[in-house]
Amino acid sequence: MKSTLAERLSQSLYEPADNLALTADFKAAMTQMVNTLLLGAPLLIGWAFVFLYFDEIGAFIGFAGYALFNLVMLALLSVRRLRATIVRTTYLCVHLAAGFYIILALGGIANSTGVIFFLPIAAFAMITQRTREFLGWLGATIGLVILAVALQPWLRSSNNVPFGASTIFWGINFANFSWILYWTLRAFFHQRDTALLLLQAEQLKSENLLLNILPPEIARVLKNENRIIADHIEQASILFADVVNFTPMSASMSPTELVSLLNEVFSQFDTLVDKYNLEKIKTIGDCYMVAAGVPRPRPDHAQALARLALDMQEYVSQNEIQGHQLQFRIGINSGPVVAGVIGRRKFSYDLWGDAVNTASRMESHGAGGTIQITRSTYELIQHEFLCEPHGQVSVKGKGEMDVWHVLRIHPQAQALQQT
Repeated sequence: MKSTLAERLSQSLYEPADNLALTADFKAAMTQMVNTLLLGAPLLIGWAFVFLYFDEIGAFIGFAGYALFNLVMLALLSVRRLRATIVRTTYLCVHLAAGFYIILALGGIANSTGVIFFLPIAAFAMITQRTREFLGWLGATIGLVILAVALQPWLRSSNNVPFGASTIFWGINFANFSWILYWTLRAFFHQRDTALLLLQAEQLKSENLLLNILPPEIARVLKNENRIIADHIEQASILFADVVNFTPMSASMSPTELVSLLNEVFSQFDTLVDKYNLEKIKTIGDCYMVAAGVPRPRPDHAQALARLALDMQEYVSQNEIQGHQLQFRIGINSGPVVAGVIGRRKFSYDLWGDAVNTASRMESHGAGGTIQITRSTYELIQHEFLCEPHGQVSVKGKGEMDVWHVLRIHPQAQALQQT
């Protein structure tokens, strides 16, 4: 697409202090300024000769000088690079000075034929910039208007422009000012709306990132309340899953291959966790931890984890993960837990308590390809799952504990679930 003359000339404007020259907003602002120079030059020349026709030499000099400045700036842009802020500041200073001079030359504000409307354009041209800059130019404009009023006693009381022509000029200048103000405010509102959309998009990213780390209920508390998050859950179930023979296998793999393998299998586990509306707590190396009944209580917490464990077992048994046939030890326990968030940095939602430690022992004392559960979990799921007693295991701090292996969903429960 062929670029316009204003776009080509605006490429000579730059900002060395930052990367503004690379942004779309900066390019648009610079193109608009160059367009103002291009359109302003012939219009100013036209106004100059109109006032020359009425023998208003002072106004003619003001408009002609302003037009000459525009042409000089355009000539400079065509042959060399110029710093944008210097060009903009110089342009606005000349704009205010020319407007103020023409008002005085015509005999003050009342006799200005509407040239007074030129002055605020400088301030509103800065409305899309920082508030301090806008207020600075607005203050300069108001100051010149007050000075023009103060100088009125020393100015002539009339000029050579007929009343009818002066009235028409007032109308034309007001219409021009309104048109320019409309486009300036339109650019301001567009910039504001764009910023709001970007802010909303970034806020959504932050929300999604937070929800990937914390349960929605916990995320809301962290955002809206300043308190310690700690809840005692009377009944929940915890699952730990660990790759069998992971250490020797990892010794033969590159770091990238190892992370890629764990990412693939744990991503599939994440999908299964979402399927059963469970809460993934964390991964620790090759260990995967899930809970049911936290932070949202549910009566089927043990059954839900047992279904998840069977699906996890089915997935790893039926699929090679990047050329490796993995086996997992899975342990489940049920009981009361404490759930919460600790620390101020890199925080995470975690669980504590004897039930959590026992679930971890069920996994570490289990065998590859098995789902080992405690009596507390067995008593909750025995009517819906076929479980095989597997004697006792010695658990540190607990002594000998009866354990079972979950084999599959009970045929009657499966038939009922399918219906």
